[in-house]
Amino acid sequence: MIEYKNLVFEKQENIATITMDRPKALNALNKETLDELSILLDEIKKDKEIQVLIITGNGKAFVAGADITEMMNMTAIEGQEWSLFGQKVFDKIEQLPQPVIAAVNGFALGGGCEMAMVCDIRIASEKAKFGQPEVSLGIIPGFAGTQRLPRLVGLGVAKELLYTGKMIDANEAYRIGLVNKVVAVEELLNEANALAKQILKPAPFAIKMCKKAVNTGINTDLTTASEYEATLFGLTFSSDDKKEGMEAFVEKRKAAFKGK
Repeated sequence: MIEYKNLVFEKQENIATITMDRPKALNALNKETLDELSILLDEIKKDKEIQVLIITGNGKAFVAGADITEMMNMTAIEGQEWSLFGQKVFDKIEQLPQPVIAAVNGFALGGGCEMAMVCDIRIASEKAKFGQPEVSLGIIPGFAGTQRLPRLVGLGVAKELLYTGKMIDANEAYRIGLVNKVVAVEELLNEANALAKQILKPAPFAIKMCKKAVNTGINTDLTTASEYEATLFGLTFSSDDKKEGMEAFVEKRKAAFKGK
């Protein structure tokens, strides 16, 4: 396993955890961090043992944004390339076959809010803060924040947050549907792991197909999305998990899924 300078990677049975680990910089995303994250995500995608991934941060921040010192002197072309690079790395999170839980421990601003949004489920500590403050720096979100935020919270609320750049607390994030749950600081990782263990119980292959159906379907029309769902639904009928799940139900026993 590669040694990471800005990340901590842990694996316990079928649950993996990535901790963003630049606490002195509030875990700001610089090029080196995104490079490391990209490499690690490729490894996680290939790891058949990992069934759920948790992403969190060390210190006061989840991720407090992209590293402004790296962006200050970028040209327009360099800015576009940086945006596309960040989007590509974040897309890897979204496209992982495994469900991803964001355990948002503190500041999730700019690129940090965008990272949380690209995860499947978000749990926030009471100290978590969210926002897209890019307009106060004279720029706009570049890691798909203008696209994912409206999809999560609706157009009006998203535009208010994007146009004002204001920061909201965890309870407001929960109210608008940006996070699934708010918990005490000391319970954050316990809660994330408990949810991960719940996700481990059903058929892993079916969960992968659910993720594909949702993520693909949300970006198309209902008819096309429903047809795609039917294709994946049919695909599950060829899986060992389907055979085991239905036999276990009929035989009134606990299913022993193998993820294929």
